[in-house]
Amino acid sequence: MMNGQNSSAQSTKTMRFGGGEEAERNLGQSIKRGMRCTCPKCGEGKLFRAFLKPVDNCAVCGEDFTPQRADDLPPYLVIVIVGHVALAGFMLTDLKWQVSMWTHLAVWVPVTIIMSLLMIQPIKGGVIGLQWAVKMHGFGGKDDSVDDGRGGPVD
Repeated sequence: MMNGQNSSAQSTKTMRFGGGEEAERNLGQSIKRGMRCTCPKCGEGKLFRAFLKPVDNCAVCGEDFTPQRADDLPPYLVIVIVGHVALAGFMLTDLKWQVSMWTHLAVWVPVTIIMSLLMIQPIKGGVIGLQWAVKMHGFGGKDDSVDDGRGGPVD
């Protein structure tokens, strides 16, 4: 019985996504570099050429960022984070001080807008770093125009 358990334990291999020829990409480091708005590969080149428009290639290492698809996840994460902070702040403020609804609007609307604008670019950079680290959407050198799971072209 022991031999059967040992052989199954020995045959277990770590699954790697995106091919095994390339060196491992550090997930945490890539996300941190992206959140600092720098290249997830080298950590030196700028990741954005405009507020939310990523560069096509890193000026330092030449990494191609055209495959990135950080579409809906960054705004969703910003909405979740800012919504929780603003709602908690509103409720705690309302418990402590009895102020008019206009005062709440005057305080919490600007706070929400400012927090959202400050958070969206670093979060988008972190999502691009995540995609690069796990080799999503062509970052692994694989053509994503055909989905292996379905066997047909990706529409």
